Amino acid sequence: MSKQKIVKQTFPALAMGCAGCALHIEKALKKQKGVLQAAVNFAAATATVEYDSSQTTPELLRKAVQDAGYDLFVDLSNDSADAMEQVHEAKYKALKFRTVWAIVLSIPLFVIGMLFMNRPYANEISWLLSTPVVFWLGRDFFTDAWKQLVHRSANMNTLVALSTGIAYLFSVFTLLFPHFWYSRGIQPHVYFEAASIIIAFILLGRLLEEKAKGNTSAVVKKLMGLQPKTVTIINGVGEPEEISIDRIEVNAILLVKPGEKIAVDGLVTEGSSYVDESMLTGEPVAVLKEKDSKVFAGTMNQKGRFCFRAEKVGADTVWSQIVKTVQEAQGSKAPVQKLVDKIAGVFVPAIIGIAVLSFIIWLLFDPGAGFIHGLLAMVTVLIIACPCALGLATPTAIMVGVGEGAEKGILIKDAESLEIAKKVDSVVLDKTGTITEGKPSVTSILWLDGDDRKKNLFADLERYSEHPLAEAVVRYFGNRRSAWIEDFESVTGKGIKGTVNGETGFAGSMKWMNENAIPIDNRLEVKAKEWMGNAKSVICFANEKQVLAVVAIADKIKETSPEAVRQLQYLGIEVYMLTGDDEATASEIAASCGITQYRSEILPQGKALFIKQLQETGKTVAMIGDGINDSAALAQADLGIAMGKGSDIAIAAAKMTIISSDLIKISDAIRLSKLTIRTVRQNLFWAFAYNLVAIPVAAGVLYPMNGFLLNPMIGGAAMALSSVSVVLNSLRVKMKLT
Repeated sequence: MSKQKIVKQTFPALAMGCAGCALHIEKALKKQKGVLQAAVNFAAATATVEYDSSQTTPELLRKAVQDAGYDLFVDLSNDSADAMEQVHEAKYKALKFRTVWAIVLSIPLFVIGMLFMNRPYANEISWLLSTPVVFWLGRDFFTDAWKQLVHRSANMNTLVALSTGIAYLFSVFTLLFPHFWYSRGIQPHVYFEAASIIIAFILLGRLLEEKAKGNTSAVVKKLMGLQPKTVTIINGVGEPEEISIDRIEVNAILLVKPGEKIAVDGLVTEGSSYVDESMLTGEPVAVLKEKDSKVFAGTMNQKGRFCFRAEKVGADTVWSQIVKTVQEAQGSKAPVQKLVDKIAGVFVPAIIGIAVLSFIIWLLFDPGAGFIHGLLAMVTVLIIACPCALGLATPTAIMVGVGEGAEKGILIKDAESLEIAKKVDSVVLDKTGTITEGKPSVTSILWLDGDDRKKNLFADLERYSEHPLAEAVVRYFGNRRSAWIEDFESVTGKGIKGTVNGETGFAGSMKWMNENAIPIDNRLEVKAKEWMGNAKSVICFANEKQVLAVVAIADKIKETSPEAVRQLQYLGIEVYMLTGDDEATASEIAASCGITQYRSEILPQGKALFIKQLQETGKTVAMIGDGINDSAALAQADLGIAMGKGSDIAIAAAKMTIISSDLIKISDAIRLSKLTIRTVRQNLFWAFAYNLVAIPVAAGVLYPMNGFLLNPMIGGAAMALSSVSVVLNSLRVKMKLT
């Protein structure tokens, strides 16, 4: 018996038309032998499958999905990302082409149907214009409806196909055999424009939907893009050789040059440098790497060069684990549009049943004209019940809400974030770049006896330094012409020294001062230790005789952060802070902002795990961050919000982005979200209410009382009016926010 090996993978899912398709794929996967769990995300177009690799393979999973009428993209190699991107891009372009041309052809059809329907050849021209709209531009509705029929189910596409198909065929019959109606005393009408406009409206809704979910895979693509395509290894004869990243093996020796990205996890064997790990840890200060120091994939080397031994490659690196976490977190979510399709799963069969029942009742109770009246009633029911309003209810409200949010500096990606925001009861804040400014700066400086005449020497020395904290000192003193430094010396991790105009200066740690036997005044030493006790970095500046100044450097808290925290707490939201800093720094920052709950020294995976733990207690969590290290946590959270001045990866992983990086905008975003999702629900309510009133009238319920039988033409107009009312209601979001 083969040993059980559980694998969890996320595959792109192809050929889905609606949430009902996602359910069919999910059922097909769950029936496959060896599959433990399967979840298909229609919005992200992904299928996350947990399976026993000893019983099934990705190829067998794909075959099961293909047998159900869909497809899986199982090639998950590095080169497959570009191929998958091309597939999605081609799909969007094709949908846009069909939508534009459906609208272009439907406009003259509408004009003819409303104003020139009695002119010569008007019906023939309408037939000519509507045919490509229904059977070419709208062909996907019919093919998907057939798939649903094969699987004994129905969805919105079924209703669209039935209503437009019957309206079209009815119109063709009327055009070719008008005397059939004249002989029975009925004025014949064609409904080509109704069939075409329905197709155009639904295609427009699908295009808006596809646009909204088009960027769901962007985060993974960008994460993978951070890894270099090629690396330099030291080959067997000790010479550098450039190879593909896929060829790196464990224990290989890699050379990292200044400005290069580190490709895999490993241990430094030779040389030293500062490495920017902010994309991994979120902390702004670059980290010294020397012999036996660990380095990680995705981080950026600065000015030095070193060699390291590869310890973890491929999917085993910390970076790959972050990518995997993001994929799984995204794949576990369900879009708000799924609610509409779930309701449609009951709504559509009911409408079909009502339409058929109307026809039968007319035949039974009106033997004379029952066939004609029943046929008209059946067509009218299908047309008037066509869920254009349902299809537009969500995207139109989202378009207005997103537009208004953008004007206020809040970028919103999809409807899911709008639905979740109103339920948020816990907010998790990253520290660096979110609560703080995200870069070290001078907070205090104390000169011996208040004498700062040597500040030019201090600034000149720091301009030559490669240490990240030196940049804070240079910015503090401002742009000025620097003097030539002689005998410059830099000791990694300790400090620097150099001579300007015959005077030697020193800058660095207190340890560096001690090694050079430079005394420090008690007042400066006490202040330096006080700053270090408050979680600040300290630089000492001295000449050959004594320490002349001490400087405190820290990542400043944004001016608006404390007020933003107070606003969230006023709304009844619990606020947490997460940081990779030590306990002292975390405690200081949290207290300054009024945050009572925080976690220090936490890694990227730890952030996502902390959020998951909150979710398991029943909380709805929003995560706010700006670094690449926050991307997994942003994806795991119910609502991820990125700071716009942060990394592209964090922005891609989040559902919302605050362009200004001002935390006060978070409460504005929640208010906007509540208003927009309320509008979506209003739209859905009126769309269903319209159907509840219109369908009985279309079926002929008023005919026994006053002889009124709704014309399919009026039904088509009413259907269009319901869509217009949804759009107008959505525009009210703009009015309420101004």
